[in-house]
Amino acid sequence: MRYIEPTRVKVLMMMFYATGIVGIVIGLAVAPPSMTVMITFMALINVGLGAFFTFIFLTQVQKAPDKRKKKRKSD
Repeated sequence: MRYIEPTRVKVLMMMFYATGIVGIVIGLAVAPPSMTVMITFMALINVGLGAFFTFIFLTQVQKAPDKRKKKRKSD
């Protein structure tokens, strides 16, 4: 899998977790009875995606610097 910058992964994590939590609250408290299950299920999918990006954030290895771009000292 490609290396993703940690700040980008953190933003995705926060976005999915926040959307999932708000969706669960709306699905269980505000939504009409016919849509409760669907909204809550979609919110749980968002929480699952947040967990996936948390896993990526915690397990990815930092990218090694490219040796071709490094300047050599000529003494």
